[in-house]
Order: sequence, then C-alpha cells, then structure tokens
Amino acid sequence: MARLGASGATALKRCTSADTTIFSDRPSFRQAGPGENNIERKTLGLAIIGSGRIGGLRAQLAAGHPAVRFIATADQDPKEAEALAKKVRAAVHSSDNDAIIAHPDVNAVIVSTSEGEHLAPILKALSLGKPVLVEKPIALSVADADQVIRTIEKSGVGVHVGYSRRYKERYLIAKEQIVQGRLGTLTGGAARVFNSRSQALGMLQRNPHATPVVDALTYYVDLMNWFHEGNKLVEVYARGQKGVLKAAGYDHVEDISYAILTYDDGAVINLGISYALPEKYPALGHAARVELVGTDGVMILDDDHTDQLMYTEKGIPHVYLPDHFVNMVFLQSGTPGDWALGEFWGPIANETRAWLDHLSMGKACSLATPREARLNLEVTLAIEHSMATGRAVTLPLAQ
Repeated sequence: MARLGASGATALKRCTSADTTIFSDRPSFRQAGPGENNIERKTLGLAIIGSGRIGGLRAQLAAGHPAVRFIATADQDPKEAEALAKKVRAAVHSSDNDAIIAHPDVNAVIVSTSEGEHLAPILKALSLGKPVLVEKPIALSVADADQVIRTIEKSGVGVHVGYSRRYKERYLIAKEQIVQGRLGTLTGGAARVFNSRSQALGMLQRNPHATPVVDALTYYVDLMNWFHEGNKLVEVYARGQKGVLKAAGYDHVEDISYAILTYDDGAVINLGISYALPEKYPALGHAARVELVGTDGVMILDDDHTDQLMYTEKGIPHVYLPDHFVNMVFLQSGTPGDWALGEFWGPIANETRAWLDHLSMGKACSLATPREARLNLEVTLAIEHSMATGRAVTLPLAQ
C-alpha cells in the first residue's frame, strides 16, 4: 500500500507520545485500560466496518501507516465497501460485517457505521479478541454502552472511542496546561458550538436519535470531562428552544440548547449548541469557542475559524454532506480536518495515527475510554431529559 504523509505521521508521533521531551517530566495522561499493557509490537490487519466518509478517511490514513499490512472493508452497501477497497487497495471487501471482522488476517477493527449500529460489530470484535476504535457516541442508549463495558471487562480487549476534539492541537495543548497545574483548580468554564441546519438534518435523516446534543455537543461534554478529569459530575440542568428543526419534522429536537453542568467540588460548566443556523452558514463543521477558569488562571480557545474566511464563486464541498456546497467558508472548520497538498491534516489524522501507534508499538494514547464515552452519553441524554421536563437531573441517570 502507498503511504500517505509519512513525514506528517512522524511529526504527529512526537505530539502524541507520552515519552518525548514534551512530556518527559510526568506520566501519561491516564492509566492503561483493560488489555492495554499486554500489547506487543506488531503489524496490523484492519477491518473497516462502515465505508462512508469517516470510515473511508480512517482507512486512507491507515493505508499510510507503516504497521498496517492488511485492510478489509465492509458496508451494508456492497458498492461502498468495494469503492473504498479499491481506493485503499484493500485485500477483501463485503457487505457482511461479521465475515470481515472474523477474517484471519484482521487483528484490529474500526467501527464507523451510523450511530445506532455500533453495538453488534463491537461485540463481534470483542468475542474474537480484536481491539476496536469506534466512532462517538459509543451507543445511543446507556444500556448498549453498559453491555459493551461488561463485555470488555470479561474479554480484557481494548476499546477506544473517537472523540477527535481531543486530538485537535489547541485542545491537546490546553490539556497540557491543566496537567501542569498552570490554571490551578478549575472552577468553571464554557463551550458552545455552531453549525448549519443542513448538517443537523443530515444527522437526523441518518438516525432521528442522533440529535445535535447527543451527536455533536457530546464532543464538548467530553472535552470538559477530560479537562476536569478526576472530578465527578453530579447535576445537569438545561433549557432549549424549538423552531426550524421542529418545522422540518423533528418535533423532539431543539434549535438551540444550553446546559449547566455541576461537578462535585462545585465547578460549573455552561455548554451550548445550535445546529439550526442558515443552510449556507460558512462553517463546514464545528464553529466553537471554549473557555476555562481556574484559581490561578484562565484559558480562552477561539475555535470559530472566523479569522480564516474565503469566498469562491466555484463553491466548496461540505465535509459530510454530498452535493452540499457553500460559497463563503471558514477555512479549517471541517471537524475531521483538511486535505492539503495530498495529505490529510487535523484531528482525525492525529487520532487515527495515535491509535495505530498504540496498537503497533504500545504507545500511550489519549483517546476516550469506554467508561468516559458512557459518561458523555449519559450527560447528553440528561441534557435532553432536563430540557423535556424543565427540571435539573441528578447523575447517575435512573436505569
């Protein structure tokens, strides 16, 4: 397989490894999860389950990783599986997920199906002892997330969840400042994300339970929980307003949602999202702002990309939506990252390479654990429950 971005991969290893000079004065961010200490240096055979945009992107990135020697692709649409297989020179392709996961040359699995279809391929991979990278959210119900966690605990096989904001450089650097204690004790913060109604409708058409809160605000729930690592969330209180998305047939979905999250030491976080901005809003993904306040400092992370504006009469395609073009665009607002001069740069690239380095060389990585992903899911469901009932929700959610 042809390598994609070998020099970029080398640089990214330096950014994500816990044993470089950048991080040499402290341990890695977290302890190893189940089965992670037993990983040996090895070559990788990957099953890509779900051959759409993100699965396809991860497959292309994997094809350029030096440890990857075999790729197999699967999709419920056999034409999608075949098209991706041709693009990355995969050895086999199929519409049968289980057959691809069970292939004898596959020893790791990427699950990039739609949000409501994660459970079965994860469980299949775990039954065969094959580690998994699954896209967020880990599931659309706490019960499914709990089933995954129980299976992991029995099997001892490693699973990571793709919350790629963690691998955007500004947020990695922010985490470094917190770990080094430069903000002191965190006392609060805020995060909000904007996007167009076009992407909200695309998500909802794929799965009506994949709401902007559950499917997108979850990234910022994850960031805040990661920044507040070791601090327990105890309460969620939220309000929302419906309009455009309700008129489009999604009565249960708010145009705009705001929530207050409270931790057990009293720290408070404000989270907000609107995925109902005009159809041609110039963001190709997240337009966000994140703030953190501590006893010894403050951090303000402007991730709106309004400083990178382009207008083109030829139009520029949306990252996720086929046949959707905008003329005005915030450059670098695409959530996964960007193609530039034949290589892909950004959070998905960093995250994918970090996971592959972790599997092949045993390097520490900062991808979300299943328990962290389960908490993120629980919080987003609590936000929606609070908006529906008008009352604060105490965590954990009643099962």
